[in-house]
Amino acid sequence: MTITEALKILRNAPKDGKAFEVTLACGFTPLHVQTFLAAHLQAMLAERRVVVSTGLYGDLTNTVEKAAERDVRNLAILIEWPDLDGRLSYRASSRWDGNTRSEIVSFVHAALNRLGLAIERASNNAKIAVALPSLPLPPFFHTPGWQLSEAEAQLNDLIGAFGARIAGFGTAVVNAERLSESSGARHDLKSDLLLGLPYTLKHADVIASCIARLLHPMPPKKGIITDLDDTLWSGLVGELGPDGVHWSLERHSGLHGLYQRLLSSLAADGVLVGVASKNSLEPVEAAFRRPDILLAPERVFPMEVHWNAKSTSVDRILKVWNIAADAVVFVDDSAMELSEVAAAHPGIECIQFRGTDYEAGSAMLSRLRDLFGKQRLTTEDSIRLSSIRQSAEFAANTAGSTPELFLERADATIHFDFSKSRNDSRALELVNKTNQFNLNGIRYTESDWEAELRRTDTELAVVTYEDRFGLLGKIAVLLGELNGDNFRCKVWVMSCRAFSRRIEYACLKTCFERYQIRGIEFEFMPTSKNGPLQEFFASLLESGLDVPLILTRERFEQVCPPLYHKVTSTNGLEFDGQHSGSVSTVL
Repeated sequence: MTITEALKILRNAPKDGKAFEVTLACGFTPLHVQTFLAAHLQAMLAERRVVVSTGLYGDLTNTVEKAAERDVRNLAILIEWPDLDGRLSYRASSRWDGNTRSEIVSFVHAALNRLGLAIERASNNAKIAVALPSLPLPPFFHTPGWQLSEAEAQLNDLIGAFGARIAGFGTAVVNAERLSESSGARHDLKSDLLLGLPYTLKHADVIASCIARLLHPMPPKKGIITDLDDTLWSGLVGELGPDGVHWSLERHSGLHGLYQRLLSSLAADGVLVGVASKNSLEPVEAAFRRPDILLAPERVFPMEVHWNAKSTSVDRILKVWNIAADAVVFVDDSAMELSEVAAAHPGIECIQFRGTDYEAGSAMLSRLRDLFGKQRLTTEDSIRLSSIRQSAEFAANTAGSTPELFLERADATIHFDFSKSRNDSRALELVNKTNQFNLNGIRYTESDWEAELRRTDTELAVVTYEDRFGLLGKIAVLLGELNGDNFRCKVWVMSCRAFSRRIEYACLKTCFERYQIRGIEFEFMPTSKNGPLQEFFASLLESGLDVPLILTRERFEQVCPPLYHKVTSTNGLEFDGQHSGSVSTVL
């Protein structure tokens, strides 16, 4: 992004949009970084009005300490060496002598301790993104430039330990390696000495882009569908046989091996991996049984292996996963297959695998990491694949039994957590990623969500589900506030994996039980994707979908089907066995 492009984005920002406020803490003149940061965030938050304010020049730590005392929701911190010891500035006029280097190491250690405490306090209220020092140290060390001096090594160790420390309490830290790859030349000595602007324009843009992505992370993709021949492995398994395909350095197919390792890593972190291949099933299964396969077959589900169109395979996989095409990446070596899938599934991201183009292969691996990366892992990530398999088993068992009998024998337990924990990233993830059962489609930034939770009148319920098929984990979120005899529901989402288990009825029943209310008012808004919720409301409410949507206790008791779940909660509410819609007193 150029300065001209950044200014154009900011000029076109909505004047009456809800403010997204960021405090920028840095010790140098922040002009270019401030402009780029505001522009990158504005491009991500088109309907918001981004406001980036700065602290005092040359006083980064004090800016962070003051932010900890105020209700700062978003805090961007750019640390450079002069913030930790002024003698490390190119603009300083101090002398160096024999004791200077050891003194600087001690001063930097103390400065990082103070700054770390300030960041930890600020993290109680703010979403924080930090860039560690990215500019070169001044050339005043005794070794030649190609040799690392002891003092430089000590300073780098201090920064590494500091980064690990602040990341430990939820602060997002810019990846120095990615910054190095993207920025090129970083230090503009002329601008630094004359104007106090130490960054080249490109580096200012890159570091602002990284900070913006950390302050407002985009929802990661959920699943990847891969081809096999000349993609997951080199060669055609139908012609060479299961022992003839390869992915080894010795056979010059190491890029295929890297791809398998990446898929295995993604699967371990909760990404769904499926296969769409035009092949016969038997040799494919034999290839996956090879002991040297780097992507274990149990990490892949489902496998669509047949001779039908790839778009048909993708369609079947999306239905099994019950997710939209825009949450999925399709990888194939054939440009024709990619075009066919893209035409049939608008929104899917298609990436071509080029097995002998190593530069393109490196870019592809980085791109996949970016698309699927998440700032933190949850318990639900570790059980996602097993819950998908469980849902498939659930559907298969339901098909052979009456729904009532099946639900009665499911041995289901629902747990409601009302604790309003700010450390539960899964709740916000559900709100921002769920589409089909979503009350209004409204998305929250992390800072907006935390502000909601800090309100004393906010009520939150995070719902966990388990039955005899296994654990689904946290699958629903409700957020709202009490208004007299009514509960005003502002957020209600439920994972598609939880459909057909009457969990939505249990959520409503528990609201009536917990709050002893006469009605629930829903802040409902139809979207292009929340059809399942619209159908549920249409069956539930006598007035249809006319706003405001209000469900009375009397109406709920009339329409609620039998519920067979055992229900537990953090406040001691508990019941189990068969229950009609009748609402009783809190136990």
